[in-house]
Amino acid sequence: MKRITLNVNHMMADTMGDKGITRARIDAMNGMLAAAQKNVQENRGKGWQGWMELPYNQAEIVDKIERVAKGVRENFEAFVVLGIGGSALGPIAVQQALNHLHYNELPDEKRNGPRLYVEDNIDPERMAALLDVIDVKKTCFNIITKSGATAETMSQYLIISELLKSKVGADFSKHIIATTDTEKGNLIKLAKAEGFETFYIPSGVGGRFSELCPVGLLPAAVCGIDIRAMLAGAADMDERCKNNNVYENPALMEAALQFICMNEGKNIQVIMPYADSLKYMADWFCQLWAESLGKRETRSGKTINAGQTPVKSLGVTDQHSQLQLYNEGPLDKVITFMKVENFRKETVIPHGCEQFSDVAFLGGMTHNTLIHAEEKGTEYALYKNGRLSQTIVLPEVTPFTIGQLIYFMEMTTAYEGELLDVDAYNQPGVEESKIATYAVLGNTGDKYRMKGEEMKTRPVEKKEYIL
Repeated sequence: MKRITLNVNHMMADTMGDKGITRARIDAMNGMLAAAQKNVQENRGKGWQGWMELPYNQAEIVDKIERVAKGVRENFEAFVVLGIGGSALGPIAVQQALNHLHYNELPDEKRNGPRLYVEDNIDPERMAALLDVIDVKKTCFNIITKSGATAETMSQYLIISELLKSKVGADFSKHIIATTDTEKGNLIKLAKAEGFETFYIPSGVGGRFSELCPVGLLPAAVCGIDIRAMLAGAADMDERCKNNNVYENPALMEAALQFICMNEGKNIQVIMPYADSLKYMADWFCQLWAESLGKRETRSGKTINAGQTPVKSLGVTDQHSQLQLYNEGPLDKVITFMKVENFRKETVIPHGCEQFSDVAFLGGMTHNTLIHAEEKGTEYALYKNGRLSQTIVLPEVTPFTIGQLIYFMEMTTAYEGELLDVDAYNQPGVEESKIATYAVLGNTGDKYRMKGEEMKTRPVEKKEYIL
């Protein structure tokens, strides 16, 4: 069984001297860590911790997902996800990780399914661009929104449903799959009225924790990914996280170290995968970490303005754009590498340019060797400059290891919420923005009307500050 590992040597004082974290510092948190472990484990499956049961409770759903996915592969040339936030970032990350890096450009016979597009923004040029490259008559659309009131997603639905009705007529409903709440909201009502194929988002699963339910599993299955192996990987990580010993529970250790870093002013965590396949796992993690932990108040109402800003970076690419800052800039960051031990391909570098010694030495090596050396070199440079780093190691990128990685990051986030004493499952800062947006658009509901009146009281913009 191949398991991901967390290497924290370059976080610890044993390696980093007085810049690092001592075992004594971690051991001093034993009471807090025990409480965090107890609270997370005792609340599994309750409230918004329904995501913890996803590796175990979806056997019938997976059967249906695989059946529907097979039908999509047989009948459609393209599969389009209409969603935003967790409804989009998870499917993008898993597709990038587990399928060909140029999946959509492959000829049909070399692809595992239809071309996949995830429309996670409402830039008007983007929708027009999508319609330029798909034939709607040969496309299946997966509308994902739990409430059915997400303005971005429902605006896309209105555009697509009208277009489908004009192109395929009464059969338009066969082109739409709805992923939504079982009972509440607009989309479930539409789905029942129009006869859409429907999947349900479990009641205790929020958007950023939804990749291991139909939100993420359906797009993955449509594109030929082994979703059962993903769930098995998540279950394996869950078993590891039931261990009360912080030195044997990787997610609990990670939460402890980041908690210490935050308290020492390291309020930025750079996620730096050294593999293009993992590039969008960094994007997915950024939402998970930022939206869960960036909170003004503790659960008891104390103002703390908690959180650690996640920053996505890509090795080797961003060694040439960001690394200078990480090595010599403010001491406010911790770097998290993601490393793949065994890539699925090997690229040999031919001999040549023998007249240039600083190029010729590469001959006979592989890109595999080079990217590993680049990661080690970056880690060493950070060490020399007294900058903390850690490495999540994937033995290889497979559905099983990606399932582990997703669940590890979710568990770390849950533990971190306990240590910070914040609600890791709400997002009041996001709601404020939504209400203000709808007020600008003229929604006549009471809370939007009141927000509109409130917005009128802010200071008038001065022309001298518009340059």
